[in-house]
Amino acid sequence: MAFVFSLMPFEPPVAAALNHLLQAEPWARERLIPFSGAALELRLPPLPALRLAVTGEGRLRPALQSESASLVMTFGPEVVPAAFQGEDHLLRAVKAEGDSRLANEVLFLFRHLRWDAEEDLARVLGDAAAHRVASTARQFVSWQKEAFSRVAENLMDYALEERQLIAHRLSFEEHRSAVAQLRDALERLEKRLDRLAG
Repeated sequence: MAFVFSLMPFEPPVAAALNHLLQAEPWARERLIPFSGAALELRLPPLPALRLAVTGEGRLRPALQSESASLVMTFGPEVVPAAFQGEDHLLRAVKAEGDSRLANEVLFLFRHLRWDAEEDLARVLGDAAAHRVASTARQFVSWQKEAFSRVAENLMDYALEERQLIAHRLSFEEHRSAVAQLRDALERLEKRLDRLAG
C-alpha cells in the first residue's frame, strides 16, 4: 500500500497563529486578498527566516522555494526592548525592504490585529476560569513592563551620573593642571624676587 505525501510544506506554528488571528477578523483577510500570491520573508536573527505567501482567501501559507519574496521584514535585536516601550518604538525597530504597499498592510495589521486570548481560553476552561487566567496574565505583563521601565530609568540615571562623574574627573584634571602651572609661575616669580633682592 502506497502513502501519498503532500508537496506543500508543513505549516509552521507562527503561520498557524497568524492564520488563527486572521480567521477571527474577516476585515483583515479582506485587506490581504489583493496581495494573493505575494510572498514575504520575516527575519528575526539568529532564528531562521520565515517565508510566507498570501492565499486567495487572505490567509498565509508557507512559501515555496520557487516563490521569491516581494517583501523582506527584518526585526533587529532592538525589537525586544522596543516592544516594552510601546507600539511606535516597536514599528521603528522593523526594517522593511520590497513592496511598500504590502509592507504598509502588514504593519497596519500588526498594529490593529489583536488576539482575544480570553475568548480562546473560554472555549477550553469556561468563561469564569478564562477571565481569571486572562486577568492574571494581564497583571503579570503589566508588572513586567513596569519593572522593565524602572530598570531602563535606573540605567539611564546611572549613565547620566557616570557621565557627571567623568565630567568631574576631567574638571579635576584641568584644575590640577592649572594649579601646577600656577605653582610653577609662583616659583619663577619667587626666584626673580630673590635675584632682585640679592
